[in-house]
Amino acid sequence: MNNDLWPALPLAEWKDTYATLHMWTQIVGKIRLAQTPLVNHWWNVPLYVTARGLTTSPMPYNERTFEIDFDFVDHQLLIKCNDGSTELIPLVPRSVADFYQKVMQKLHKLGIEVKIWSMPVEVENPIPFEQDHENASYDPEYANRFWQILVRTDKVFHEFRSRFIGKCSPVHFYWGSFDLAVTRFSGRRAPEREGADSITKEAYSHEVISHGFWPGIRASGAVERSESEGTMNAPAFYSYTAPEPPSLSKEPIRPSVAFYSPPMKEFILLYDDVRNADSPEFVLLDFLQTTYEAGANLAAWDRAALERVMV
Repeated sequence: MNNDLWPALPLAEWKDTYATLHMWTQIVGKIRLAQTPLVNHWWNVPLYVTARGLTTSPMPYNERTFEIDFDFVDHQLLIKCNDGSTELIPLVPRSVADFYQKVMQKLHKLGIEVKIWSMPVEVENPIPFEQDHENASYDPEYANRFWQILVRTDKVFHEFRSRFIGKCSPVHFYWGSFDLAVTRFSGRRAPEREGADSITKEAYSHEVISHGFWPGIRASGAVERSESEGTMNAPAFYSYTAPEPPSLSKEPIRPSVAFYSPPMKEFILLYDDVRNADSPEFVLLDFLQTTYEAGANLAAWDRAALERVMV
């Protein structure tokens, strides 16, 4: 087993750090959103996994370039400019309001003036960043575990991505939903979602099969493994096909412990079922491949034209 490489991440043990870090990444992510031109499906807004944490990647500011990095090894936020100037903020227990103020102060010190909409997104009961004194936790051990899992998952997602020669997203960390994801496209436009907002319309303008990892289950609904087992909140891998073809939930997938969640309309593989496997990478790749095949076959994707011939 590779449990040391895939550390335990019990939601109950780090949910307060999770909530705070979610807001911190939204602050940094909204800076990237403000500084970059719109790319299809909002690909200009995510963060990316690095060898030490998460990064915005380079962003333009007038004639300069800067980037913001979360370092979950030395536990600091780094703001770096192409002229060599740097500012840092220690990652320690502090409120979202304090973190927001310090980020803006450091940017101002570097001569960077950025305005963002300070209301969090994709969370229940959002509190404006400057008013959020409730979320103020940071456990470095669990922040580091979370990042280690992202590193392992990012590697597997990139291997899975390499098998596809059609349109495919980079491996993105979405700070709104706080998940790592990679998305494949059939090349066909999707029917417009009735009543969808502009963000959703842009995100799902084309047919997709998406895979990802959450460090905890979304607020939109707990996962049901079965009626007898009830609901659970836990780190998990997921797969969905949009639009979802009829009978997708009945398709066979692997591993056998993976299941379909009717409330979320997604296939789910719990993280602990991966980390406790003899070969976590193989099990995760098998889940990605079989759930992709289930959606692509039912939705009549042109797999021969979209997939790399494996040799």
